[in-house]
Amino acid sequence: MNTQHQETELLTVPEAAEVFRLKPSTVRSWLLKRRVPFIKLGSRVFLRMEDCQALIVSGLRPAIPAVQGRGGAA
Repeated sequence: MNTQHQETELLTVPEAAEVFRLKPSTVRSWLLKRRVPFIKLGSRVFLRMEDCQALIVSGLRPAIPAVQGRGGAA
């Protein structure tokens, strides 16, 4: 039987808050609203690093190209 072991980095709420540069209370609020997936082991809650990174990427908005001739430097 071929079983692949893939290591997933698990973060505590305070660690995830550091990744997002937010307060832990904000991350806890997101968990209650199911904004980000989480793992619950007993009374402990963990977030996967890959889910945190996916949330950051999903919030990425592309820059709008500058329009020529609108008073800006050319």
